[in-house]
Amino acid sequence: MNTFERIYETVKKIPAGKVATYGQVAIAAGNPRWSRVVGYALHSNPSPGEIPCHRVVRRDGRVAPGFAFGGEHVQKMLLEGEGVTFKDEFTVDMDKHCVRSLA
Repeated sequence: MNTFERIYETVKKIPAGKVATYGQVAIAAGNPRWSRVVGYALHSNPSPGEIPCHRVVRRDGRVAPGFAFGGEHVQKMLLEGEGVTFKDEFTVDMDKHCVRSLA
């Protein structure tokens, strides 16, 4: 399995209503230094309906301003559709919605 495939398999483990950070995905995919690689992989997501890249946020809970599939408003809308709540306009309430493990 190549790096992007490992990242996609990891992202598929994030349940609806939860989010993970780029760093959490990087660690779970096999290398804590892959945070930016996670971003590159998600930006070129070959199966957006199958690989829930909208569930990956920055370490502070902010949605990605460059969300590849419609921008931060679309990412926020997709997360809200799963019951995710926000502390402010674009910051997920990480205490409530961040996954604790992607194992």
